[in-house]
Amino acid sequence: MNESTSNRMRALRPFKSRDYRLLFAAVGIEVFGTGMWTIVMVFQVLALDDSPLALSAVATGMSLGLFLFSILGGVVADRFSKRTIIITVQGLTTAMMTGVAALSLTGSIELWHVGAASFVMGAGSAFFYPAYSAYLPQVLPPEQLLAANGLEGALRPSMGQGLGPALGGVVVGMFFPAAGAIIVAVSYAIAFAITLFLSHKDEPIQAAPVAERTSVWSDIRTGVKYVARTRWLLWTLIFGSSLALIIQGPIEVLLPFLTRERFEEPEATFGFLLAAYGIGGAAGSLVVSSLKLPRRYLTFMILCWGGGTLPLVVIGAANNLVVMLAALFIVGATTGAGVVIWGTLLQRLVPLEMIGRVASLDFFVSIAFMPVSIAIAGPLSLLAPIPTIFMIAGIVPPVLAVVALRAGRMLEVERTHHLDAH
Repeated sequence: MNESTSNRMRALRPFKSRDYRLLFAAVGIEVFGTGMWTIVMVFQVLALDDSPLALSAVATGMSLGLFLFSILGGVVADRFSKRTIIITVQGLTTAMMTGVAALSLTGSIELWHVGAASFVMGAGSAFFYPAYSAYLPQVLPPEQLLAANGLEGALRPSMGQGLGPALGGVVVGMFFPAAGAIIVAVSYAIAFAITLFLSHKDEPIQAAPVAERTSVWSDIRTGVKYVARTRWLLWTLIFGSSLALIIQGPIEVLLPFLTRERFEEPEATFGFLLAAYGIGGAAGSLVVSSLKLPRRYLTFMILCWGGGTLPLVVIGAANNLVVMLAALFIVGATTGAGVVIWGTLLQRLVPLEMIGRVASLDFFVSIAFMPVSIAIAGPLSLLAPIPTIFMIAGIVPPVLAVVALRAGRMLEVERTHHLDAH
């Protein structure tokens, strides 16, 4: 067997597990439904109230649900059966989306219904993903977690940012928002049905006697203390949140202005650039999933994230679309590759009883800084030229990456904890 065949086999090994096949299918269908909902939601709101203010308020619902429950979701994942949480979230979301589809189909839907649905979807994600992250190590052996995270990393942009929104736009354009809402509801129903077939894995963390049970707040404090005293984990979170703060705003807010200045068809160009970013993320995830976990896994991850922003300098300086597409593809690929390593390290280096809380803290920090980055990008463009902002966003993260590597003593962790994958 040659090396390329061996790499392909490594990437596909998780599919030997029946439970992983079910999880992969359920997550893929759920991500597709969520991606489609982003389009259905927009046009449903516009059909009810053609107002940017109304759309902004409803769209905020998903982020608000995610933000409010992200920490609690990790505590719940560490306390209760991960399988039960996954099934419950899928079932409740299915019920909500079925209700929205019925209301839309009968013409009874109101703005608050759409906002409530978005809020429930966001809250559901806050409980689902910590449980999923903690459940995966019970389904797969440690050496297959990298491949599984890589497959998921490729699945999300292709289904959630590609197929879901694309089909949503086609369906709503050909028919009406209710038709799209029906497809979203059916997607969630199928994902819910699939999760019912997950086998009952023995939970390694047994429920403590009533007298020994801690409060939710105590569990949260324990999680925060664990992160604070685990230097590589703390500095990865610090660096990751800084990265989100630095690059998210320029890409989402300022890039459209660059395309408007440089190209005749700015809307289409902006869409192509975001697609290149998403495709790069999927490609980077797939490549890493087919390889062994790097021996210097933390160094590789941090340098992917830090060095991967350098092409943003090109975005600031170049007027050529092909060059800009290539630059964003590289940014997406290195970001995706680093995220796959990060997810794997959470599942292999963090104690099983802490994975949910650490994953939720990661979620919380990322969510908190993304809107801040988006909010400050506009005002910053009044103080400095947009190309200059992109150049700074490309140069600063590599410097921060070196700081994180040293402050987190990550080389020591790599020497102490060998995680060779075969």
